[in-house]
Amino acid sequence: MGAVMDVRRAAERYRGGEAQAGIESWHAFSFGPHYDPDNLRFGALIACNEERLAPGAGFDEHPHSHTEIVTWVVRGELTHRDSTGHESRVRPGDVQRLSSAAGVRHVERNDTDAPLTFVQTWLAPLRPGGTPAYEIVPGIADSTPYAVPEAGAMLHVRRLAAGERTAVPDGRYLYVHVVHGEVRLAEADLGPGDAARITDAKDLEAEATTQAELLIWELQG
Repeated sequence: MGAVMDVRRAAERYRGGEAQAGIESWHAFSFGPHYDPDNLRFGALIACNEERLAPGAGFDEHPHSHTEIVTWVVRGELTHRDSTGHESRVRPGDVQRLSSAAGVRHVERNDTDAPLTFVQTWLAPLRPGGTPAYEIVPGIADSTPYAVPEAGAMLHVRRLAAGERTAVPDGRYLYVHVVHGEVRLAEADLGPGDAARITDAKDLEAEATTQAELLIWELQG
């Protein structure tokens, strides 16, 4: 039957956060008070949030469980602290993963004097429970896949010059998020914050019309 692609525009995201506290959140899936029974998940992916924190703003300590949380900083620097004792600074090009497993608490803040923007993806694990884990991969190289085996998922980062093409992995479910720049994917033109949910992807290519950065999630059912 061929690939089926569902394009979701940045402007269609649910707006959340707390503006007076310096927090803006843009949700691609049903999230918190923005309940949409027809937009609960795509494959293992249950959230893809763009978070914008003003200098000094952040999320105070809060709990997570049974979720794989992967964070990608677009600009600025994110401070992370969690109840298992990890504390780190996450910068553009780093991949951070928090496996909340049976339960963990963490803090996310912008402790700098510059704005912070990051994209955070939540994935449902294949099996609930287990022991929380944390990992940060500094400066991940272009086209180097990052595996999240607990969710049966793989992240591919693509950084493209204008006019450059890249193959999109074949797969049952693919989620393509444009971090910045503009790309053409199949017959769709995508800009910053736009995403494509692709089912049964095969032999697809993305072409950058400007310098661009893509996050491509390869997901199980």
